[in-house]
Amino acid sequence: MLNWISPRKWYLVVVFCCASLLGFALYNQYVDYLDPCPLCIFQRVMFFAMGLIALIAAFHNPGRTGQLVYGTLLEVSATIGALIAGRHIWLQSLPPDEVPECGPGLNYMLENFPVTEVLSTVLRGSGSCAEVIWSFLGLSMPMWTMIWYVGLGTITLLILFRPVKKAV
Repeated sequence: MLNWISPRKWYLVVVFCCASLLGFALYNQYVDYLDPCPLCIFQRVMFFAMGLIALIAAFHNPGRTGQLVYGTLLEVSATIGALIAGRHIWLQSLPPDEVPECGPGLNYMLENFPVTEVLSTVLRGSGSCAEVIWSFLGLSMPMWTMIWYVGLGTITLLILFRPVKKAV
């Protein structure tokens, strides 16, 4: 399965997917005027990290050990992104009376609080993160990002940990 695609080509597919997803997010922000909440921004950061790792891996075109290192870094990024998306989905599923209050914006927090406090505050979520402002086929944007994180991560595992053909 998936023997037709080399790791290098897969890395380029990941770069294309991440760039497309980030482009779509920026389109939504600047054309459709859908302001991202802090959790949305963190999910963008993880797609950027995945795309950057895959771009470096594609240019490097490493051997088996390097492929496993890059693959592991991609998996860690995809897992963190999926966890953030999962938290976002959970916040969106809360009843209105259980939604946390809206907090300060991410820029304000980054300028005035230590990074650890910013991370803690953002991951707790806020009212702006619980609002569903976009959906497609009945799924919100965090649900779609979860699908992409899981899909890209799973295919990366399948490609990198498939049996290696030995020369006879």
